[in-house]
Amino acid sequence: MIPAAAVTIRSPLSADEQGEFLRGLVARAAEASRRGARPVVIFDLDGTLFDNRPRTLSILRELGDTLGGTHPDVTRAIMDMRASDVVYGLTDSLLGRGIDSPEVAARALSFWRARFFRDEYLVHDEPLPGAARFARDCWDAGATLLYLTGRDLPEMSVGSWVSLREHGFPIGRVGTELVCKPSFDIPDEDYKREVAPLVARLGEPIASFDNEPANCNAFLRVYPKMSSVLLATQHAPNPPRLDDGVTVVRDFTS
Repeated sequence: MIPAAAVTIRSPLSADEQGEFLRGLVARAAEASRRGARPVVIFDLDGTLFDNRPRTLSILRELGDTLGGTHPDVTRAIMDMRASDVVYGLTDSLLGRGIDSPEVAARALSFWRARFFRDEYLVHDEPLPGAARFARDCWDAGATLLYLTGRDLPEMSVGSWVSLREHGFPIGRVGTELVCKPSFDIPDEDYKREVAPLVARLGEPIASFDNEPANCNAFLRVYPKMSSVLLATQHAPNPPRLDDGVTVVRDFTS
């Protein structure tokens, strides 16, 4: 589980409150479906449904293998890393393990960027606790599931689809959609702000889940009656103030 205390900007719900809240959303989806409203639940992927820190860890260990005997201390520190040592910024993750060489940091960042945003590395991601079951519960209740991600279509769509399927999320069925950015160069926040108003084409958005405060705010402002939910995992530095109507949860355990 990703440690919430170090990254959230508001205290998440307690375990009991979280369970009640998530079960309430499933009930809301069922009620909306009964009245023919076509409820829609929106999920981000990285840092929301999936913990992508194991992906970074795998890449760093691959880097450690390439360093060989040239930087033995760095190699040892990397190989001793755990997923819990990985924070939002790669350089900060290295600093946390005592790796402060600018040369190594630059090499690591280049190595990481060439791999992190690729289909074949998505196999290392792990779903957050309860995520697949909650998504299935929403789908079973009649909700359309929209997996709306900042991952790009050319390099990450196939791996994303496979990852969702392999981990038990509803995908490839009527009532499920995977939507990726058309291009890697589009900033995630700009893309989601642009796409948010279009979600209503699918039905009535009743909930959205994201790990970025800016995205949570954006969806709540477009759909003020929806439940906008922040996952207390990791987010970009210097986030905006979280709107008062956004709910914060640790994961999807209910």
